[in-house]
Amino acid sequence: MLKKIVVLGILMLFILSACNSSTMSIKEIENVPKDLQEYVNSSLRLQSINDGEKGYYIIFHSTGEVEAYLETQGDKLNIMFNETNLKDEVIKQNTYYVTTGPEHEMIDVLVNGESIPFDNMTVQ
Repeated sequence: MLKKIVVLGILMLFILSACNSSTMSIKEIENVPKDLQEYVNSSLRLQSINDGEKGYYIIFHSTGEVEAYLETQGDKLNIMFNETNLKDEVIKQNTYYVTTGPEHEMIDVLVNGESIPFDNMTVQ
C-alpha cells in the first residue's frame, strides 16, 4: 500500500511539473502563412506579426547566415540572432515562429549581442 502511495505521489509530481513548464520555442519556417504574407515588408529589417494565438512570426532580413535561439531573463524572452558571413548581396528573409509562455511579459531581440527594436509590429 505504501508503494502505491509513493508511486502515485511521484506520478502527480511529474504531471504537475509538466503543466508548469514553459512553452517557449523558436522554429525556422519557409514563410508566414498566405493570409499574413500581406503584412511582410521586405524593406524592414525586423518585423513581428502576432498570429492572434500565443505565437509570433518574426521576420528578420539579413545578407548573411543567421542562427537563432532563445534565452530568458526573468519575465523577459530574448530572441538571439547571430549573423555571420555578411555580404553586400541579396537580402534574405529569415522567418521564425516563436511561442512564449505566460511568464514572458517582454520580448527583446539581440543581433550579435546588440539589442535592436522591431521596425514594425502587427497584431491579428
